[in-house]
Amino acid sequence: MSEQSQTIVHDVPVNVAQQADPYPLFERIREQGVVQRVRLNPTLEVWMITGYDEAVSALTDPRLSNSPVKVNGLAEEMAHQERTNVLMASMLVADGDDHTRLRNLVSKAFTARRVDRLAPRIQEHTDAFLDAFAARGSADLVTEFALPLPMAVLSELIGIPAEGQPDFARLAVGLIMPPNTPERLAKGARARAELVEFFEPLIAARKAEPRDDLLSALCAAQAEERISDRELLSMAILLTLAGHETTASVIANGVHALLRNPEQCAVLRNDPTLLPGAIEELLRYEGPVSRGVARFTVEDFEIAGVTIPAGEMIIVGLAAANRDPARYDRPDILDVARREVPQQLAFGHGAHFCLGAPLARAEARIAIGSLLRRFPDLELATPDESLARREGILRGMATLPVTFTPQK
Repeated sequence: MSEQSQTIVHDVPVNVAQQADPYPLFERIREQGVVQRVRLNPTLEVWMITGYDEAVSALTDPRLSNSPVKVNGLAEEMAHQERTNVLMASMLVADGDDHTRLRNLVSKAFTARRVDRLAPRIQEHTDAFLDAFAARGSADLVTEFALPLPMAVLSELIGIPAEGQPDFARLAVGLIMPPNTPERLAKGARARAELVEFFEPLIAARKAEPRDDLLSALCAAQAEERISDRELLSMAILLTLAGHETTASVIANGVHALLRNPEQCAVLRNDPTLLPGAIEELLRYEGPVSRGVARFTVEDFEIAGVTIPAGEMIIVGLAAANRDPARYDRPDILDVARREVPQQLAFGHGAHFCLGAPLARAEARIAIGSLLRRFPDLELATPDESLARREGILRGMATLPVTFTPQK
């Protein structure tokens, strides 16, 4: 292990996702080396990978686990989590055959072909939300568009009734997993308890009267003993939270980035054929995961000349890797016509690549394309510096007030 990597510790604050511009911090870390020791809170030091090539390597290396169970000093906390945290039964923390089994149960719902068939319905939902505020000449694109659109799509796909839905955006903190601060773990536990209370009777209803939705398909798999009761509940919660919050952030972050870069917004508006590539660029430039995704060493692990001992936590910095100057020309510049080859990592890479990425891409493409086409003079209604970001582990806007010429 390099002496420099042993001695230099950078602070990556818990609220880094809420910062207006966290990217200079990631660049300062990378300047010291693409694998560095960082501090996430006063008691938690981990390793962080900020290089693109190194991130891709780590995300495909079988020596790194998704499960925090074997992290040094966490035995007592993890025993508690395995008893009480329903997401510990999800593919979020699964490896190997268990991960493959759980992923295969739902992967058909998110294929590119299935998403293509959903596109007309996504467009219908999009048009309905835009119609609702078109005549007003103003809107909050977070609460009136970016948040409700993916929830409407997911509700139909998974089979979640519109009536009696909890506030899934508020309950996204249920995704918080160890290691973390006791306060944040407790907040996540309260959110999960509320979600369990919502989903348990819904699952019972689908077992009694199956429908043509993903939840019914999972219930059928449980009846065939391909998935346990706890795994079924965990899957329903994970798909809803991750699919909703991530896509809402992609849409809101993308619109915000375009409105902050009006010349790029004009390029995209004038040439809609650029839209698919522009979505990839927006994901690279301002994706929904700021700090990164966690992996855990089950044996000594060497990367970029640094040896990380077994039982350590690694943060694979997706946002940092997406702005690595070794892979991208002018990485801090938004360019909707960017032609570079490297695939952005906003949705991860490898076996745990985001299952819902095709759906999120389609929703973002339809939502942003429709918004720009419908409201050609769309602009921010308040100074950019006054806008706040959502609390939580993902990077998303808390509010995005805009104005435009009212439409009848």
